[in-house]
Amino acid sequence: MTDTPAPEALLRAVPLAGKLGIALEEATPARVRAVLAWAPELCTVGGALHGGTLMALADTAGAVCAFLNLPPGAGTSTIEAKTNFFRAVRSGVVRAEARPVHVGRSFLAVRTDLYDEEGTLAGQTTQTQAVLTAR
Repeated sequence: MTDTPAPEALLRAVPLAGKLGIALEEATPARVRAVLAWAPELCTVGGALHGGTLMALADTAGAVCAFLNLPPGAGTSTIEAKTNFFRAVRSGVVRAEARPVHVGRSFLAVRTDLYDEEGTLAGQTTQTQAVLTAR
């Protein structure tokens, strides 16, 4: 088993994460925790974080989780994602917690919960990641 790359190295593979200000707090095969601070340029009408911003946070955390569960030499790509939004995030930070639901030879499924600053569930994303191996 190889060592888990440092969070900074994992995020370098996702340049959008840096543009949005996403930071990794924890990154293991069992759980990935990421955080994003509210900022007005990431919002929609009414000062709520844009759904696309929240989906990018969830996709980033989920992709890192999938990557950490790959066999050696494999890559991954999101092939499906579904998000439910439960409440708006209008201040503070939003935290993402991604966990693998299924780790198979061809596909991985990851569920990412999004929490507002008070710890209330704000959204949930389930994504399917393809396992990409050399042919």
